[in-house]
Amino acid sequence: MTRQPRTWIPTIALAVAVAGLSACGSGDAPDPEATPTDGPRSIFDKEGAGPKGSDTPEAMLPPLVTTLGFPDGTAELTEAALAELATVLDSPQMGQGGRIVLRGHSDSGGTDAANLAASLERAEAVEAFLVENGVAESRIKVIAFGEQNPMEPNALPDGQPNEVGRAANRRVEITIETTRLEEEDAREPTLIETITKEQEEARAQSEVASE
Repeated sequence: MTRQPRTWIPTIALAVAVAGLSACGSGDAPDPEATPTDGPRSIFDKEGAGPKGSDTPEAMLPPLVTTLGFPDGTAELTEAALAELATVLDSPQMGQGGRIVLRGHSDSGGTDAANLAASLERAEAVEAFLVENGVAESRIKVIAFGEQNPMEPNALPDGQPNEVGRAANRRVEITIETTRLEEEDAREPTLIETITKEQEEARAQSEVASE
């Protein structure tokens, strides 16, 4: 019997077709289009939970601290002091409504009583300027230190006066707190408190005159 040769063409064609379909099925699928919400969110986005997502509390402002110098023997505000006070009035801390503390200082030239009175006069000169420019007097607290807290040495190592140091010590330090005063703290002083303050000032002036 003569054996007929097998025909392989259909089988080969079928194999090629299957391989082609497999290659098509294994191809990488196209990446989905990114949407605006797919990307990473910055912690500073206004809509997120970061710093820009909430209003910054005004109390986070640092307190304002500055110093005004004074000539020897006077409580007169210099041009430099007036310029600095103008900056203070325009500062964001001033608009917070917090306590304003004025600390008056003097050098060591003179008696303790005279230096205490001089430091008080300088602090009150700054207070008067602020009040004249619209700052509520109830916000202001005046403290007189006299010569107790020098910024620089009042004398040189040989005992001679340190004029540069003494000039630095004749000053008023201004601190504006950024926490708003409570209603009780911001009230106007009572008559008794006003009289007591006036008596203390008169006593200081009397001590200076008796020296």
